[in-house]
Amino acid sequence: MTEEFDSKVIEIKRVTRVTEGGKRLSFRAVVVIGDRNSQVGVGVAKGADVSMAINKATHKAKQSLVKISITKNLSIPYEILAKYGSAEVFIKPAILGKGLVAGGPVRIICELAGIKNIISKIIRGKNKINIARATIKALSSF
Repeated sequence: MTEEFDSKVIEIKRVTRVTEGGKRLSFRAVVVIGDRNSQVGVGVAKGADVSMAINKATHKAKQSLVKISITKNLSIPYEILAKYGSAEVFIKPAILGKGLVAGGPVRIICELAGIKNIISKIIRGKNKINIARATIKALSSF
């Protein structure tokens, strides 16, 4: 019983570690996977090249899948404010036909979770990893 997951890369960054011999270069990838039917996960990993980082992040995202409760009008049950690190996200349900009124990582996570009608606002934070984790925390609390 294998489930097919869609994945989207939120961010790829080049990171360096300074050692005694010089700088060591690696890449960090943030990947969101979901089955568009109430399951979604976020993974963060580093690798020597971009493809290795994306593969490792996808594997970690599959390990961190959460189940989200979705109402019959493809929204969430009630509004919620969630915080992770310094990032703060406000999510509230919308009527049928309103669409996804969200931006950045929140929009990607809601798309891959199968939520079609939602209103959201990133209250605080520019770090995409913390925003993604705050969104997952909010959606999994139902």
